[in-house]
Amino acid sequence: MTITINSKHPNERGTCPAEYSFGETFSDHMFMQQYTPDKCWHNQEIYPYQPLSLDPSAAVLHYSQEIFEGLKAYRNVNDSINLFRPQENIKRFNRSAKRMVMPEVDEALHLEALKSLVYLDQDWVPHQKGSSLYIRPTMIATSAKLGLGASMNYSHYIIAGPAGSYFKGGLVPISVFVADEYRRAVKGGVGEAKTGGNYAASLFASEEVIKLGYSQVLWLDAVEGKYIEEVGAMNICFVYENAHIVTPELSGSILPGITRDSILKLAPALGYEVSEQRLDIDVILADIASGKITEVFGCGTAAVISPVGKLGFKGKEYVINNNETGDVATKLYDNLTGIQYGTCEDKFGWVESI
Repeated sequence: MTITINSKHPNERGTCPAEYSFGETFSDHMFMQQYTPDKCWHNQEIYPYQPLSLDPSAAVLHYSQEIFEGLKAYRNVNDSINLFRPQENIKRFNRSAKRMVMPEVDEALHLEALKSLVYLDQDWVPHQKGSSLYIRPTMIATSAKLGLGASMNYSHYIIAGPAGSYFKGGLVPISVFVADEYRRAVKGGVGEAKTGGNYAASLFASEEVIKLGYSQVLWLDAVEGKYIEEVGAMNICFVYENAHIVTPELSGSILPGITRDSILKLAPALGYEVSEQRLDIDVILADIASGKITEVFGCGTAAVISPVGKLGFKGKEYVINNNETGDVATKLYDNLTGIQYGTCEDKFGWVESI
């Protein structure tokens, strides 16, 4: 399969504007391919960014059969472009596709599409420290039919847009509310797939906690309502005695984060112990109160590492590390971003250069 490049400006590239809004400003081009039962994946093309055309009865609009991914391209110290572990995002994309009864994509072609799109729109990768080009691969069900059942036709596309530094003034702790009433996902459901319904299910509680002064929701398991799962947009980690990093084990209802996996591999090389466990919220809160837990942080593509300075649960607040960023979070952040931007040695082979 060959990707056709149809650029509106073959001899010139657009550039990232000086001011932009993450998630609202997009680069010049997009990748698209189509799936039908008779041709499988076909019409692989990169062309100018433009609206999609969908039938009002398209399955994605009525039955939410869709998946997506999120990764970034980084401008390194030599002014070339790095992708960070894109193969892992592609593998997760296909796992999500399988769970949502959608056709898997060819991994090599998906990677070629990513690299070709970023190369074509490389001037959209910002130069500012901590900034990047956010990349959003997506697959949607396009069969025009009303009636519950898997779609026959699909569109797989990739778009990209500039993202500024998540922490403009350095790592700043966030406050997180532990959901004691609402639940996001259950084992056996689609919590481990990156599909829009998971995020739609979190919106009501997320809006409610913002009114209470918190920025994120920490979800508990949907069966017993006592075991920690993940924050809305991140996995979660707890640090014991400044040395032992503990994160909830993957249960089938937790998204297996690429950043989470990177921390589990990187932290031992930095001298930290790591483990994946089933974490009881009451035990965790008691360990915070006693000082056994010295840091809490979220981890994900957007922020990389996001320190948590305060947890709220059932009317009580638990402050971690005096609501200050800890040494463990800082060291992990510096090393991970160092690999991404090329200022630290990539001993794991995680960086894919363009």
